[in-house]
Amino acid sequence: MAVAVVDERVASASQLRRLLIRPELGAVVGAVIVFVFFAVQSEVFRSLAGVAIWMDPASTLGIMAVAVALLMIGGEFDLSAGVLTGTTGLALALLTVRFGWDVWSAMAFGLALALTIGFLNGFLVVRTKLPSFIITLSTLLMLQGINLGVTKYFTNAVSVGGIDKAPGYDVANAIFAKTVTVFGTQFRIAILWWIVITALATWVLLRARLGNWIFAAGGNAPAARSVGVPVTRTKIGLFMTTAFAAWLVGTILALKLTSVQANAGIGQEFEYIIAAVIGGCLLTGGYGSAIGAAFGALIFGMVGKGIVYVGWDPDWYKFFLGILLLLAVLANNFVRKYAEESR
Repeated sequence: MAVAVVDERVASASQLRRLLIRPELGAVVGAVIVFVFFAVQSEVFRSLAGVAIWMDPASTLGIMAVAVALLMIGGEFDLSAGVLTGTTGLALALLTVRFGWDVWSAMAFGLALALTIGFLNGFLVVRTKLPSFIITLSTLLMLQGINLGVTKYFTNAVSVGGIDKAPGYDVANAIFAKTVTVFGTQFRIAILWWIVITALATWVLLRARLGNWIFAAGGNAPAARSVGVPVTRTKIGLFMTTAFAAWLVGTILALKLTSVQANAGIGQEFEYIIAAVIGGCLLTGGYGSAIGAAFGALIFGMVGKGIVYVGWDPDWYKFFLGILLLLAVLANNFVRKYAEESR
């Protein structure tokens, strides 16, 4: 019996093709380029202490970016994700400082509130058939008004502080916001949360049936329904996942800072979306990567701190983000077309 022999050049080309069509490839390459660019110019940036500094903001951004990436792969947006981090943080602060709740009860209330808002966002999107952009923009505006109005009503100020004096703070802070010493350098434990959530999201997308549902719901919802995919449940679940991530980030920041501003989180939703797009997510849905979104957030953290380390004007930060977004969209479209042609 003849034995089929595979040409090594063909196998090599096939492996290269699979690598090139990975959605996170651009973000990984971009992160390496950004790191080298700033590391060459700043000794502090490339030091272990410098890494700890730019990993700190990247971690909370990354948690949200990964959740938003899942939602975008599912074909939807959530513009209320940023302000919802502020809402959950304010709930924690007001309940502990103003009403004397312990931290854990206030956190549980904030989680229930976030999941309820996420459910309502998803339910309204799938039932009304309105674009998620419109539904969540409405939620954003309502939450923004509630955050400011409720905070001023109970405190006559625009911020709430003193969370660290509430019962249960020390244990909660140790789990969500403390620092951990690694090789003599203090790293925030939020980085570990970021890694765990990225790993879990990646496993879901690549190994679980739910991952297939997410890709199918975002790629072609009518076709997905026709083969039995629970599109409605999947989309609502994705909105609730984003809301859970907003609660986690809001809690981490509130415990870390021990105070919350009424305008916390406003505008952050666009950074989450940009990080997800840099990580390989298409605005049309059905394509993307959780790992890519994590690397997109990493690029944010490096650029934000790197500009300061090399002595540039921080006002250029948004300019760099705009360039990164444009390049990411162009690269993602090219990769998607190449992947379709390779099938």
